[in-house]
Amino acid sequence: MTLRQKIGQMIHCGFHGYEPGADIERMIRDRYIGGIILFARNVRDTRQVAAMNAEFQRIALESGQPPLTIAIDQEGGMVARLTEGVALMPGNMAIAAGGEPQNAYEAARITAEELLALGVNLNYAPVLDVNVNPANPVIGVRSYGESPELVAEYGAMAVRGLQEAGVTATAKHFPGHGDTNVDSHLDLPTVGHSRERINEVELVPFRRAIAAGIDAIMSSHIYFPSFETQKLPVTLSYNVLTRLLREELGFEGVIMTDCMEMKAIADHYGTVDAAVMAVEAGADCVLISHRHDLQEGAIEALVAAVESGRISEARIAESARRLLAMKAKRGITAESVVTAADNAYYAGEAFQSVGSRTHLETAQRISEASMTLIKDEAGLIPLRRGERTLVISVLAAAVSEVDESVDLPVTLGQALATQGLDVEERSVLLEEVGSSLAELAALAGSFAQVVVGTYNASLRPEQAALVRAMIDADRQPIVVALRNPYDIAAFPDVPAYVAAYESRPLALQSAAKVLAGTIKATGRTPVTIHPDDPAGWRRNSK
Repeated sequence: MTLRQKIGQMIHCGFHGYEPGADIERMIRDRYIGGIILFARNVRDTRQVAAMNAEFQRIALESGQPPLTIAIDQEGGMVARLTEGVALMPGNMAIAAGGEPQNAYEAARITAEELLALGVNLNYAPVLDVNVNPANPVIGVRSYGESPELVAEYGAMAVRGLQEAGVTATAKHFPGHGDTNVDSHLDLPTVGHSRERINEVELVPFRRAIAAGIDAIMSSHIYFPSFETQKLPVTLSYNVLTRLLREELGFEGVIMTDCMEMKAIADHYGTVDAAVMAVEAGADCVLISHRHDLQEGAIEALVAAVESGRISEARIAESARRLLAMKAKRGITAESVVTAADNAYYAGEAFQSVGSRTHLETAQRISEASMTLIKDEAGLIPLRRGERTLVISVLAAAVSEVDESVDLPVTLGQALATQGLDVEERSVLLEEVGSSLAELAALAGSFAQVVVGTYNASLRPEQAALVRAMIDADRQPIVVALRNPYDIAAFPDVPAYVAAYESRPLALQSAAKVLAGTIKATGRTPVTIHPDDPAGWRRNSK
């Protein structure tokens, strides 16, 4: 391979649209890029995704290039780019709440089977961050929990499920994004713990993933001063990527960067310059998700760095070899991508399994097992049939750029109505909760039962005020936390509290079944949500 071909393999690009446009096609044909990343902006439906990916591979093969890595963030739960027509699995914290590590394996295996049927061969999952900080604005329910050992166990099962089905797994965000209170999409977080503490907490799941044979690890855009004397994020730190991850932990797979357009990188170092710094630090693959000019700029900057002697061509060849070896290991060959294209166009057996009844039943079983009844001291659950129930739903919103969009087709009230309950619902946008308090409190007075669906209320005081208004009016609300389970910390005296971990339609249906008494809530929250409620424990209910 030429120098430019080797550098091209190291660049993975995002694009806009539902089919390969001129810019991304040129990046494949003329810039030799090794991979594509898909976002919700690239997804119309499953057939379109499969046909688009087949076209990408056709362009690569016609150009004489190796088949492409086609990647996606399909974590499950609240972070997923494919949500319709597939068996969308619950997210990590919901899976862990069910208490069965095998569920992490099954969810990952089914996700991988469906991704492969659509031409996607790399998943930016699992998240192996240990969420020990309730104020974490970006991880939360994307983590399996607060226990390093639990995260390691469930994460290793997910790695096995993805890779046994033929999809590259990517552990993220090394060495850990679970104890930050800043979103690296927006700024550069710092984790100031000692090496000993990081070794005992953050690194435990990554060690286990390496032992499980993980193909790839994604670096975080976080500054860890205990490992790096200069104020450099992990992505740009030789001390962390090479000395810690490669040499100390013995990782021999592919090191990927998180998106280099995130503000933790772009605002402090510049995406193009940082691409060179990341390769110097030890990264094999540089991810640039949005702008075409920055993608081309990064390639030219890496070529110039080699030509000037700043980076050796041997260093470039080392990364290119790792990336090609990863493709070969997962069977990403010319023959396999042509077969996948035929499957997409002709609706072969694998494509027909996408969103199949069997897969959906597994997702439902895992979701129902996750429902966690934290508190019901007044015996409010199940809801009394024949009595009017007001449901106040705080609508889901993107809490970070990683969410993209969370416009959902089902509400908690609609889910409850399917259980035969007499329901009236008021849906409220996050930004309108404060201005709606008086109206909602007055409305609640004419209902025998009140259910409030909150969405990260522990981080949004206006939602706490809403629940407090119901408590003060003696409405005895049942609160259902539809994302982070920490919400009860904002209203510890609420009489009944259920953690659903997400507001995807399946989770809403599962929560509705609990409230209606159709199923029992058997989950245990894998994080400490209040000083009185340690992980894995719940209060006695009447």
